[in-house]
Amino acid sequence: MVATAKWYSNGLKAIAAGSVNWATDTIKVAAVAATYTPDQDVHDFFNDVTGELATANGYTAGGATLGTKSVNLDATSNTVSLRAAATIWTPAAGETLTIRYLVVYKSTGTATTSPLLGWVDLGADTSATAADWTATWDATDGVLKLTAA
Repeated sequence: MVATAKWYSNGLKAIAAGSVNWATDTIKVAAVAATYTPDQDVHDFFNDVTGELATANGYTAGGATLGTKSVNLDATSNTVSLRAAATIWTPAAGETLTIRYLVVYKSTGTATTSPLLGWVDLGADTSATAADWTATWDATDGVLKLTAA
């Protein structure tokens, strides 16, 4: 299974306009079920995301705050990667956490003003039962990547 990361149009605009600072803003990742259908051009704020997992099975609604964030420029490949430490959710004994999408957004504390940045399509439902469910972000591409052509 191959995971693919994509940008929301509004996320690209927010990064380009400087209204999102990856390094200093509160950036979160939310776990979402397969019932959600990302709309790259229409979904702009966190209130547009449906199917977010409820607080249960080791997950807290609203998602996890990304830690150890950095911005990396690779002049050879003309890419900028937005990086962060791994995100881990741990269901308790007998609990199962099932995730299809990871939605990345800037949290303002209010869903209607929290801009969506991008999402990761895991390709299929992925589950963990009484064990860590870990999103280990790509070492080169990070959470999200920009490429200059």
